[in-house]
Amino acid sequence: MSQEPSPSTQSPPKGFTANAVRAGIRGKDRLDLGLIASEVPAAAAGVFTRNLVKAAPVLYDMELLKSGRARAILVNSGIANACTGETGMEHARACGKMAAAAAGMETGEVLVTSTGVIGEFLDLSCFSAHMDELAAGLAPDGFERVARAMMTTDTVPKTAARTAVMGGVETRLLGLAKGAGMIHPDMATMLAFVLTDAAIDAPLLRELLVRGVNASFNRITVDGDTSTNDSVLILANGMAGNHPPATGDEAASFAAALNSLLEELALMIVRDGEGATKLIHVRVKGAASDADAARAAMTVATSSLVKTAFFGCDANWGRIIAALGRSGATFDPNRTAIYIGNVKLVQNGVATGGDAESRATNLLGKAEIDLEIDLGAGPGTAVYHTSDLSLEYVKINADYRT
Repeated sequence: MSQEPSPSTQSPPKGFTANAVRAGIRGKDRLDLGLIASEVPAAAAGVFTRNLVKAAPVLYDMELLKSGRARAILVNSGIANACTGETGMEHARACGKMAAAAAGMETGEVLVTSTGVIGEFLDLSCFSAHMDELAAGLAPDGFERVARAMMTTDTVPKTAARTAVMGGVETRLLGLAKGAGMIHPDMATMLAFVLTDAAIDAPLLRELLVRGVNASFNRITVDGDTSTNDSVLILANGMAGNHPPATGDEAASFAAALNSLLEELALMIVRDGEGATKLIHVRVKGAASDADAARAAMTVATSSLVKTAFFGCDANWGRIIAALGRSGATFDPNRTAIYIGNVKLVQNGVATGGDAESRATNLLGKAEIDLEIDLGAGPGTAVYHTSDLSLEYVKINADYRT
């Protein structure tokens, strides 16, 4: 389903460079080790998986970010360095130390991220043999290479850019993400990095990042599984020269740009979902509360029966209303309406009849579909973004390690 994104015409944020190399981390001839660096130390924040099982790089970065400062992000694909015990922690520390030495930084300035197979150990010789080459090639045009080096089952690299004016000064944001499977709120099997030359203090930066993630990466699902390595990191090096905002209101322009950037990256992940042929927006309104709306939307978005019906272009609204009924949301089924696109399939809990189902079936052949549900119970609203569930998804995940 995915299409190669067109490269951004916007220049990267001031003071950031990137590079990626082929390190042979899983024995494949592909980019698999990347580094992003700032000329100066940056305010930093992160949001991480809520999975109880956390990979060594996640634990390592959570500790480093207590300082609210960082200067670089190292990323490898192929091996997740998850469920690797104290050896995994030693490897995460060693990777950070090697990257810092090669880039002329302090060890504590380099965040470390990994993605790939769980339970395997990193071969540190792959890192030591290529770290000097990686650092020497850092350049303002290297971000596309890093986006490719992050990929596992992704079919395309994922990048997006925005600008925001703060106090009359233009600031730039650049985002990179990877993810295609094990995608679900809190967060997904995904890594995302946001770089900006805006000046923002770390506490406010984290506040804005958490808000943005909750409205984007925590509103997508591909297969209902979360990962051990999910991380969203943001670095703000202040090189645009704006005056740091003191409140969220002063940072409104930046927040809007950040939210838009994160949403674009999140939707790229769903479009590129493993085996996906459709992007589906599940919009719930009329719920008793926003929380109820979120429960209803997520339950529909994660239902295997709903997702397979969309794959098969089957306007089987019975699967949708059944999922609503088990969602935990409070509503009266006899007041429920369901739409696919502009076609009302259900009114007051029963089929509208006529040619509605055939018209809805025609809409299901599109690559992007709107499913709207009105519970008729109150003012609550929510949206989740999901993909269909295809035969290809099973094949990809059955063969992932072979």
